[in-house]
Amino acid sequence: MSARRERLRKLVTVQEQLKALHEARRAGLLSEAANADTEARALMERFDDPDSLSSLFPDLYHRRIADALTRRDVRLESAKVEAGLVAKATARTNMVERAYRDARRQDERQQSDRERLDIIEQKRTAE
Repeated sequence: MSARRERLRKLVTVQEQLKALHEARRAGLLSEAANADTEARALMERFDDPDSLSSLFPDLYHRRIADALTRRDVRLESAKVEAGLVAKATARTNMVERAYRDARRQDERQQSDRERLDIIEQKRTAE
């Protein structure tokens, strides 16, 4: 196996790991955004509940709701950035995979050419 082919094989592995990292980060951010949204909705529902303490601490409820909504928006924006990084990582992975396949085919062609030359050489020396 050629050194180039081996380097490309390792690079494909690294690119796939990088892509998986970005996908996992994006999934985590989307999960955090959903949790923040759920928290904001729960606080809004409790705010209107007659048994809640919202009448005593309305500023606290409003601040927590605003914080949860802000956290949701920040996480969603970060998830969009990660989605772009996933797309870039996918494109790089595809390019490296193509280069690896080309290098593998070239190595196989060279190997078969060497084998043919060896067979021809053996026939010539046998005659």
